[in-house]
Amino acid sequence: MTRRRYTIVIEKGPKSFGAFVPDLPGCVAVAKTRPAVVKLIREAVELHVEDMQTQGIPLPRAAAMADSIEVAV
Repeated sequence: MTRRRYTIVIEKGPKSFGAFVPDLPGCVAVAKTRPAVVKLIREAVELHVEDMQTQGIPLPRAAAMADSIEVAV
């Protein structure tokens, strides 16, 4: 079994956290807490990849990267 590492983006909303995977369009999760959304997005990625493999769709290469910058405000 090959392993891939996909970047996830987590956004904090007023009452919940959302997460998505830039390299897997449509792969999203929402939960009340950050740990819960991380758990759910991991499960979503696994299901998304499994579905793509079942359909014979090639998996996209993990290309997205994330970083943070500091700016004066």
